[in-house]
Amino acid sequence: MLSARVRPALVAAAAVLLLAACDATPRQLPEPAPVRPQWQPVELALPAGATGRPVLRDAARCAGRSYVVGGLVDPAGETRPAAWSSSDGVTWAPIPVRAQTFYGRQHVLYAVACRDDGMAALGAKTGGVHGNPRTGTWVWRPGGPLREVPAAFELFGGPRAVSASRLAAGAGGWLVAGARADGAAVWSSPDAEGFVLHEGVAELAGDGRGRTAAYDVAAVGSGWLVVGSLLPPGGTARTPLAWVSADGRVWQRVVLPVPAGAAGAAERVVSADGGPVAVGPVGDRFAVWRGCDDCGSPSAGSAGVNQGWRRVGGFGLAGPGVSSVDALAASGGRLVAVTGDGGQRRLWMSRDGGASWLPVITPVPVPDGGDAALAVAVRDDRLLVVADDGKTSRAWWGALPTVDR
Repeated sequence: MLSARVRPALVAAAAVLLLAACDATPRQLPEPAPVRPQWQPVELALPAGATGRPVLRDAARCAGRSYVVGGLVDPAGETRPAAWSSSDGVTWAPIPVRAQTFYGRQHVLYAVACRDDGMAALGAKTGGVHGNPRTGTWVWRPGGPLREVPAAFELFGGPRAVSASRLAAGAGGWLVAGARADGAAVWSSPDAEGFVLHEGVAELAGDGRGRTAAYDVAAVGSGWLVVGSLLPPGGTARTPLAWVSADGRVWQRVVLPVPAGAAGAAERVVSADGGPVAVGPVGDRFAVWRGCDDCGSPSAGSAGVNQGWRRVGGFGLAGPGVSSVDALAASGGRLVAVTGDGGQRRLWMSRDGGASWLPVITPVPVPDGGDAALAVAVRDDRLLVVADDGKTSRAWWGALPTVDR
């Protein structure tokens, strides 16, 4: 048995340890108050003579006009491409669609980009013997229909196909980012009337350092910025990458900074005030990187892209293999992102270039998975949201808080 003198000493020691444990417990910082826009529904009328319900997949805004793209699905499950445009974000009209191929007539448009002379989109329909996506491009000029651009099957498909993820428009033309059998690849076009594939390109494609994949692209100056990841040989942990190019043919690779031992990917990128911004899951959060002039990475020369990258913030909760950044939009000093955590898609806003983020209450809950989708476009202090919960697609706009400058 313990002596009477030892017992008080043990009790005192236990009390000290308990107090130390309490002091070591991390303080839980209060959750930032969410932004609650006053959402106003947007009516997207069906094209004349069309039946079925809309499936909305992406949105964009430029040159004073907004676009929403997706498709229509009838009660039998058959799909057709569809798109809408608006000059004020409130009143929308369907854009006439002119498909030219068997699969084009069944496309759902899943990515859109625009500039002052028009809009282009990526569309796909699963089909063929192997059930692979039959991907193609579409182009629209003011006053005309949205036209399918016929192309050889192996331009986006074939045995080397992996993905055609996103597209962007800029002073240098149009660029699609994706992947082929040997890693990251791009497709370029001066006018979106026909694309040229660039695969197996040094630094862009995979090599002895590992396999690459490209997920998104932005126009920066007269050149291009692509983001993605590297999977090392025999590894399971990805490293986030960025590539810069002045012409879409010659590329320079940059490894984006992450904490020691952390893994992740850069999944979305935009050109924002102060330089490009990329976002992607890293470790247990979503990381934010900003291009900077003094980060020490090689210059992109005439591409007009900043010299390097600095990690500037993080937000939300991410998990390996289940989290994603599904959209990123910028207007002035504001950034808006859509993330998925394996259970639900969420909306976030930053007013300081990505250093801090606030959750934004969505008009409706949107699951992360299946046929659900959540996309955004930003115009000054107004946010356009298109959401598909797997059963119904709808669109809204809402006013956002002003940016403190």
